[in-house]
Amino acid sequence: MARQEGAVPHVAIVARPLELDALIAAVSHPSAGAVVTFAGTVRDVNGARRVSGIEYTAYEAMATRELRAIAEAAVDRYPALALAVEHRVGYLAVGEVSVAIVASHPHRAEAFDAVRFVIEEIKRRVPIWKREHYADGSRVWVHAGEGHGAVREVIA
Repeated sequence: MARQEGAVPHVAIVARPLELDALIAAVSHPSAGAVVTFAGTVRDVNGARRVSGIEYTAYEAMATRELRAIAEAAVDRYPALALAVEHRVGYLAVGEVSVAIVASHPHRAEAFDAVRFVIEEIKRRVPIWKREHYADGSRVWVHAGEGHGAVREVIA
């Protein structure tokens, strides 16, 4: 199978709320048998700590280049894939979407696999950092790819 005609992956680092419907529309096409969406959201607890929000920052030029490289690798790995990826920066409250990945493919397995590949590579490679804000007023820098407890710096 060849790459979907004109299927250039959409990638962006944005400071606005993510619009899943627009991303779904961007990748939908008649030969897509599956459209898979992933929306990473800010949760209210990390480890045993109550989270009030997360502040995301990025080295935007490099982050965009890495997102593009990851998306291109996914499209090369899963021919016929259409892909849209956006990551938000700024302060996000609990429940807001921080990263959205939408993949369409003629087959569901490839669409699911592509989304998993993209999110794992984002966590591993893209220079985006998060500072968790806690209910007690403290803040902690946490590497976006590390699990709970991965504290970088505590700011009271």
